[in-house]
Amino acid sequence: MKFLNRPLWFLFAFLAIGVGLYPLLYFVMDESQGLLSQKTPEILESTIWNLAFRLHIFLGGLSLLTGWSQFSTKLRQTRISLHRNLGKIYVAAVFISGLSGLYLAFYATGGIVSQLGFSLLAVCWLFTTYMAFQRIKIMNISAHQQWMVRSYALAFAAVMLRIYLPFMQSGLGMDFLDAYLIVSWLCWVPNLVVAEFMVRKLQVGDSLIG
Repeated sequence: MKFLNRPLWFLFAFLAIGVGLYPLLYFVMDESQGLLSQKTPEILESTIWNLAFRLHIFLGGLSLLTGWSQFSTKLRQTRISLHRNLGKIYVAAVFISGLSGLYLAFYATGGIVSQLGFSLLAVCWLFTTYMAFQRIKIMNISAHQQWMVRSYALAFAAVMLRIYLPFMQSGLGMDFLDAYLIVSWLCWVPNLVVAEFMVRKLQVGDSLIG
């Protein structure tokens, strides 16, 4: 069974790669632009916060870049070593990005609503990735696939945030704070619901992208 037809596969890959490369903009982006513009000078001057921020965005981007191809049956069957190596990179990237993201969540703009939303996202991302890693260690392929679908759905929150937030501001006319409070939950909860629907239909050997 294939869950995505070819046009959707290209869109899926395009978004994953595009947002995966997005953190490179922070090499040239001024702090007065983007999400950084909402942070206080005290936060922006914090060495620990800046380190966590860069670890989170760059390794989060790496998880998007390495994760999307892992659902391909063709890759698993013809390039098993590449599949395994990319999987190891993905897991390492998620654990570092997830832990730094959990730290950053306590400083999220908007207070308790967004802080709780992003904290739960980080915890769920770490947990689902850990479960996927544990299941492949005991060669439970079916469970490994299921947990990886959940994990990558949560990684894809980075993509959805960058779709929803500009749309809610420009398309719906919402101010940043109101939009951000909603997006702190909207960027990942529906992803997880869709992932759970897919997991219930996923069989060993099925492919997400062909």
